[in-house]
Amino acid sequence: MDYDVIVIGAGPGGYVAAIRAAQLGLKTAIVERQYMGGVCLNIGCIPTKALLHSADLLEEAREGARFGVMIENISLNWDAVMKNKDQVIKQMTGGVSFLMKKNKIDVHMGTATIVDRGNVRVTGSDGQEKTLSTKNIIIATGARSRDLPQIGAAFDEDRILSSTGALSLKEVPKSLLVVGAGAIGCEFASAYRTFGAEVTLVEMLPRIVPLEDEEISAELTKAFTGRGIKVMTSAKLGSVDRSETQVVATVTDKDGKEQKIQADRMLMGVGIGANTRDIGLESAGVEMDQRGFIKVNGMMQTNVEGVYAIGDCVPTPWLAHVASAEGIIAAEHIAGHHPPPIDYDKIPACTYCNPEVASVGLSEAKAKDRGYDVKTSKFPFAANGKATILGQRGGFVKIVTDAKYGEVLGMHIIGPRVTELIAEGGVALSHEATAESLMRTIHAHPTLYEALGEAEHAAAEGAAIHV
Repeated sequence: MDYDVIVIGAGPGGYVAAIRAAQLGLKTAIVERQYMGGVCLNIGCIPTKALLHSADLLEEAREGARFGVMIENISLNWDAVMKNKDQVIKQMTGGVSFLMKKNKIDVHMGTATIVDRGNVRVTGSDGQEKTLSTKNIIIATGARSRDLPQIGAAFDEDRILSSTGALSLKEVPKSLLVVGAGAIGCEFASAYRTFGAEVTLVEMLPRIVPLEDEEISAELTKAFTGRGIKVMTSAKLGSVDRSETQVVATVTDKDGKEQKIQADRMLMGVGIGANTRDIGLESAGVEMDQRGFIKVNGMMQTNVEGVYAIGDCVPTPWLAHVASAEGIIAAEHIAGHHPPPIDYDKIPACTYCNPEVASVGLSEAKAKDRGYDVKTSKFPFAANGKATILGQRGGFVKIVTDAKYGEVLGMHIIGPRVTELIAEGGVALSHEATAESLMRTIHAHPTLYEALGEAEHAAAEGAAIHV
């Protein structure tokens, strides 16, 4: 065999799996058809957050006078925003390439096709082919944005955009229609609203960020509306017509009234499709579900011995950190270790809009559905000293606990920098912490994470101190 492991795809799942496999002494190769770091580092998580950081800085500059910082002639240099985003991408992808060399992982650039469970054919951009033999394969081919060609909403990356196109605009559009109010839709809606676009956000479900706790969704809707973002929920997208200058979408609102929405550009954030076509899965006998995602067990094994799959091409949460965790499990299992399977109830989720949203564990509704006697507690950032200092007093911390034993079942936060604060919730759930044990953990003052301690005090003792 040429290799112990061949990883197909160099995104945050694939490259992490390759590194872990190499650390465990396995001879490892990785095959990537386009760019190191995959979607996340090149056209996903990292560049999106770079744009959002620029938006946050712009907003802070506009608010500077209230803090005694006088800034005249505040303006947005879009070319500089794009240049910074591209520099961040270059630094991050260069880091991945360095890690491949450091860990002595062979990198094969080209398109991979699984010939059978022991062989992978790699076709380079020049059409040249080579076949690599291996004992194990880890499929980490990721996914792509889903469009809706049946109603005319197919990507041209000019008027109708995927997230990729939204990261490469030559200028800020005067108006933007965003279809889909999950993390992707809300992040772009938030950023482009700060940059000056008139934004309409359309969601077919009854609330935005529909996977979050209902109270979080309501608070974000309130915040977005206050920022001038038009939010339409329970809305159905009909036909879409485009011209050289605009997009006109027919949308039926929650009252059944049909509306024509005009915008310079339209962003589709309605889900993803797995990159599982034409890579040899059928010939290798790998089972997939009806949507084209690869079926796996808790060790990320497919039905074919020696073939594993991780990340967005399997039906688990579409998050980079999930892909990385799955990659580590797959590599460790191949090496003969016995890692615990992932508890997908305890995966943190973050949305980097303004205000930020973060959660981990069960929502109030899901906890009740599971049969728990549920107790909830909340604490507003309006009563937090650091939030007041920052001038970002909106939002709250909500903790879901089991009323009988006090075990923390979920933590849900909306407000300033909460994508960092959620780490405490992740540790709490992984260690089966109770509200009282968290309450007894002293939280430094003045910090934003004091708000967590206050909510934990309310969960354990029935009332917070500072509200």
